[in-house]
Amino acid sequence: MTTADVRPATLDDVPEIARIQLVTWRTAYGDALGPSVVDALTTDEVAARWSEAITHPDTTVYVATEGRFTVGFCVAGAAPETEVAAADGSLPEDAARTGLIGSLLVEPRWGRRGHGGRLLATATAGLREHGAERGIAWVMQSDSASLAFYRSVGWDPDGTVRTLDTGERTIKEIRLTGTLDLRLEDPATVESA
Repeated sequence: MTTADVRPATLDDVPEIARIQLVTWRTAYGDALGPSVVDALTTDEVAARWSEAITHPDTTVYVATEGRFTVGFCVAGAAPETEVAAADGSLPEDAARTGLIGSLLVEPRWGRRGHGGRLLATATAGLREHGAERGIAWVMQSDSASLAFYRSVGWDPDGTVRTLDTGERTIKEIRLTGTLDLRLEDPATVESA
């Protein structure tokens, strides 16, 4: 039986994280973002951003593995005020105790094997250890699989929507929020994002 695990990422993981992001974005988000936007991303550019994220003192990047393969990743940290603010710019009382799941991706060929659930459970446990009490994540309104994934663990839209301009298209993102105290009976049964 192959072992599935989640662990903090190291700089040695950067090439695989960059590869997974590029493959996943091309497969799942190319139409939404615009083909030229995704095609313009280079491996070196994406890898440089992940190197910065891994070494940044306020974030933790996790990787999901199955056997010897890296199959997904997640980045989590304290939510910046701009991410947790209401549409009118006001901050909730718990702004300083809110964590952000900045990205959670599982390579499509490794989906539906519990990797997304394990990544989120590990990331939320890490956020709790750093004093966060609630989490948020932004998901494209058109990404029904990711929306269903977050809803399956009890995270729901909080009514805040933002529009991003990719240069080729505009996309709407919905902010989801939920508890960091995930009680997954068996993380392997939670569908991967």
